[in-house]
Amino acid sequence: MPERPAPPKKRSRAYVALGRAVRELRARRGFSQEGLGFRSGLHRNYVGAIERGEINPTFRILIALAHGLHLPLSEIVSVTERHAKEMRAQARDETLPHD
Repeated sequence: MPERPAPPKKRSRAYVALGRAVRELRARRGFSQEGLGFRSGLHRNYVGAIERGEINPTFRILIALAHGLHLPLSEIVSVTERHAKEMRAQARDETLPHD
């Protein structure tokens, strides 16, 4: 019997919000994923996985990203919270009936 492909992993909204924040802040700085990875001591694929909301980075990784972005960690958290709020509003709007 052929193997069935694994179902896609559900990404947490919090991980996606963090990923969007990292992507936004990286783009503001004009860094590529590879450039941010180099500045943060992370592999570019790992940076990409964070930006796609596929993984839950540790506190140590968040500090490394903040260092690589030349920002305080609080800025990453603030932008993440803004993205999370926008995502909640979008989800709420999608569930409302439209005339």
